[in-house]
Amino acid sequence: MPPPSRRDDLVASALRLFLRDGFHATGIAAILDEAGLTKMTLYHHFKSKEELIVAALELRDRQFRDWLFGRMQSMGGTPRAQVLNMFEALSEWFRGEAVIGGTEPEAFRGCPFVKAAAEYAEGADPIHRVAADHKRRIVETLGEMCHKAELPEPERLARRLVLLKEGAIADATIAGDCLAAAEAKFMAVRML
Repeated sequence: MPPPSRRDDLVASALRLFLRDGFHATGIAAILDEAGLTKMTLYHHFKSKEELIVAALELRDRQFRDWLFGRMQSMGGTPRAQVLNMFEALSEWFRGEAVIGGTEPEAFRGCPFVKAAAEYAEGADPIHRVAADHKRRIVETLGEMCHKAELPEPERLARRLVLLKEGAIADATIAGDCLAAAEAKFMAVRML
């Protein structure tokens, strides 16, 4: 694998700051300082901060989906059990034990896609669209897993399970409830 490029460094640095501080609150100067790069390098790769946000969210999308679905499978069990493993993986994330796209566990700070969609609320905004695409991909992949598990109405079930997932994330974010995923799993088991 080739070493990361300056663009990759810039996107990874921006993502770290966006996850920690938010999108509007993170300035270009802070991103450049974090990446150790110049404005010229930034504008060589991106026309605007918004294009950088899109690239950072696309990176996070790949990282998060790779982590979530990889973790669900690595926990093992039947295809049905692997669907339910989503809630165990979420519990790890809420407790700050998940290694998502890096080498160290990261602190749980809520869902950056929900935050991005809230900060860029217009549905046609490219940032909002990236957030919506992430959520759609989660439902699609979970639907494939439900189909493999031979669960009834797999696409509809996936949508319902993702609603439980999103509710658990919101509760863990707002109330600090690390047990939210366990409660969501309890409801999911009853649905299955």
